[in-house]
Amino acid sequence: MKAFYFSLLCAVVLIGCGPKAPPETHALLYQEARAVKPFILENQFGEAVSEENLKGQWTLLFLGYTSCPDICPMTLAKLTQVYEKLSDTYPINIWFVSVDPKRDVVDKRRQYIDYFNPDFTAVSAEHKQLFPFVRNLGLVYAIHDDGESENYTVDHSASVTLVDPSGAVRAIFKPEFAKGKVPIIDQSKIIEDLHAIIEYYSSAL
Repeated sequence: MKAFYFSLLCAVVLIGCGPKAPPETHALLYQEARAVKPFILENQFGEAVSEENLKGQWTLLFLGYTSCPDICPMTLAKLTQVYEKLSDTYPINIWFVSVDPKRDVVDKRRQYIDYFNPDFTAVSAEHKQLFPFVRNLGLVYAIHDDGESENYTVDHSASVTLVDPSGAVRAIFKPEFAKGKVPIIDQSKIIEDLHAIIEYYSSAL
């Protein structure tokens, strides 16, 4: 009987000392982070950027285009608040990924992102480079361009992807949907989740 209780006590101690469970978040949190595959894009200064530029900090990536009337400027404004709240505590960056390379040339991307924060990164590329990169992030987009008009529309994910300092997709923040309203992220929930995620994973990265 003593042996039984001793074994039970050991089991309790081992359970209590086991690995800490991942934090509960509003985000879609990957148990196994997915490495971002090699890519080459162009930033708002015409410089090449690759998967190496994602390493060394936490990065929030959002798809959009500069002609977007609502979701893009609203989301970037909220991400600006996230950055201002957390950047003094954690190494963090924001990437705006333009999925409209035909209209969003270098100068246009730079002017657009400078309105929000010149420290942010605004990237794009031809679709043959852009599409696999976006898909690897767990996001999607579609261009409705008939080749005749400059006023075509672009459909794209309203979610925000989180890449960790090792260069792997760690989480996706989904927008909130409400009838009659633009689907948009909740910056307060992202700030709360980022605190929990970064604190949990930082020691392992």
